[in-house]
Amino acid sequence: MTESAPTIALVAGEASGDQLGAALVEQLRERFPQARFVGVAGSRMQAAGVEAWWDSSELAVMGLFEVLAHFSRLLQLRRALERRLLATRPDVFIGIDAPDFNLGLEIRLRRAGLRTVQYVSPTVWAWRQRRVRKVARAVDRVLCLFPFEPPFYRDHAVPATYVGHPLADQIAADNDPAAARQRLGLDAARTTVALLPGSRSGEVGRLAGPMIGAAALLAQRRPDLQFVCAAADAATENLFNAELQHSSDVDIHVVRGQPRTVIAAADCVLCASGTATLETLLVNRPLVMTYRVAPSTYRLGRWLNLVRLRWFSLPNILAGRELVPELMQDDATPENLAAAAARWLDDAGARSELKRAFNELHERLRCDAAARAADAVAALLADRTP
Repeated sequence: MTESAPTIALVAGEASGDQLGAALVEQLRERFPQARFVGVAGSRMQAAGVEAWWDSSELAVMGLFEVLAHFSRLLQLRRALERRLLATRPDVFIGIDAPDFNLGLEIRLRRAGLRTVQYVSPTVWAWRQRRVRKVARAVDRVLCLFPFEPPFYRDHAVPATYVGHPLADQIAADNDPAAARQRLGLDAARTTVALLPGSRSGEVGRLAGPMIGAAALLAQRRPDLQFVCAAADAATENLFNAELQHSSDVDIHVVRGQPRTVIAAADCVLCASGTATLETLLVNRPLVMTYRVAPSTYRLGRWLNLVRLRWFSLPNILAGRELVPELMQDDATPENLAAAAARWLDDAGARSELKRAFNELHERLRCDAAARAADAVAALLADRTP
């Protein structure tokens, strides 16, 4: 490596990893203008100048049994990638999320003398905690998005740096729901409930029915309400609309590809567990978190006692207390969802208290994450022995 022209390899899985990677590459480019970036990248990372050996879509597989179905292909891809990385010998390898794919690769690269970084901690603090031993073997440093993660790693002697969450830098609280409703073609004056049933077909298939049922119950009790659903893409939009045709007579406006505008338009959000709960926190809207997994996955997780969480939604985990209701698996019924949403709509004091709590959490997460992550990588490169 020369100080001005390192080779930096990155592997990103899914769209969220591609977004993180693109912002990181832009910051690293400021520090190392002549750097070469290579690896597995989506469209945003490629636009930022990453030479894509494979596209990120190759890694976009989720769920225990879904991963098993693609195991052979993913293993072949990882072996081919490993060979190419060992031939190229980059000055640092950065695995962006996708821990099931990246950690095993990082272990092999680190054994071969390469520096490795994992950007986005796997949820070892939540479930399958023994994976922290694998993380310790895999990486020289973990870049953490949440402030509670470095203390966990410190207890296990794993170097970790809190960089903040990029979404907290990008998203501002939105205090004008009427304007968001107008942008979506909704009635700006009507109280609005948003449905976010997830970004994957499996999620939508399990959550669309309960959410539509909840909307129907709320509409019966409060005819003044209007409903809007955020669909991630054409496939999930079609799934949701198919379920809507088989359900009670309720009018739900479906919008594709604008989840943050849908959140901003809402007075309350029925939200699948995951990053969408964080986006709802940052936009600052009351939410009801819900989730269902495949029954086989749920039974296996319970049988093996894999999950070690008191709360599942990011607002509650970050706060260390219950800020928003969580309705999981068999509790995710239309009746329960409707009742939880009604409580937010009816209790102005609770909404005001939640808004203050969400503002405080937003400030804790806003740290110029991409720049801090780039600084951590640059420090690792500076420490490398030529």
